[in-house]
Amino acid sequence: MAPSDARRPATGQPTGPVGRGATGALAAHREGAGPRVVLVHGFTQTAASWRRVVAALGDRYEVVTVDLPGHGASAACAVTSLSDAASLVGDAGGRACYVGYSLGGRCCLTLALEHPELVESLVLVGATAGILDEHERAARRAADDALADRLDAADGQPAGLEEFLRDWLAGPLFAHLDADQADVASRLANTPRGLAASLRTMGTGTQVPSYDRLAGLEMPVTLVTGAKDERFDALARHMAAAIGPNARHEVVPDVGHAVPFEAPDAFAALLGRCLASGP
Repeated sequence: MAPSDARRPATGQPTGPVGRGATGALAAHREGAGPRVVLVHGFTQTAASWRRVVAALGDRYEVVTVDLPGHGASAACAVTSLSDAASLVGDAGGRACYVGYSLGGRCCLTLALEHPELVESLVLVGATAGILDEHERAARRAADDALADRLDAADGQPAGLEEFLRDWLAGPLFAHLDADQADVASRLANTPRGLAASLRTMGTGTQVPSYDRLAGLEMPVTLVTGAKDERFDALARHMAAAIGPNARHEVVPDVGHAVPFEAPDAFAALLGRCLASGP
């Protein structure tokens, strides 16, 4: 990895190898000018899922959004682990504030642990440092593998991805989302095969628990949860305690797990406060 502090041109256009044949880099978009912020999406989303947050941030920042491996225009980008994915995110973003939601949060946390020189500050939304219980972790990996098998079986079926997304979004973390918040249109830019690969290589069950390493994070860390997301609220409190005094926990009222997409304006304002406080 070759970190760089240089600010790249703010074109608003894809940079790097963004076609579905790309294998060595992530599709990335960047726009605006100012302090660099890298936004990293969750499972079944794409860089386009952040558009309302990007609009709310205005032109105050250089905003980089990426398609994670297996997603969007990075569907064919192959990785073997969450660590590999985190390195690719760092290659795309350079030195910046990293903001990760759910799967994206786990990638950004891994980047901060393995390449802290790239992370000026870290914002984790609905993220975890891994499943501590070995049996629970194995069960989650088996469940993710079963979902991946379903996606592989859906590959080539006209309605296969739509049916999977409908069931995924009916789960307890997302069932309350309205159509605008769920944003199925951006999720349909994915492929069943790409999402299956993501589950097998970056699923929650593959994540090595890192609670014992969190105290080594020296950059400012903000952990964000929705007030209605009790499970991840408890996880965030655990993580904040493990990190220490450079961590804070922000709770956004009246929303659940998908904070940036349920309340994009409130989240952008929160993010602006984090960036204003500096590294």
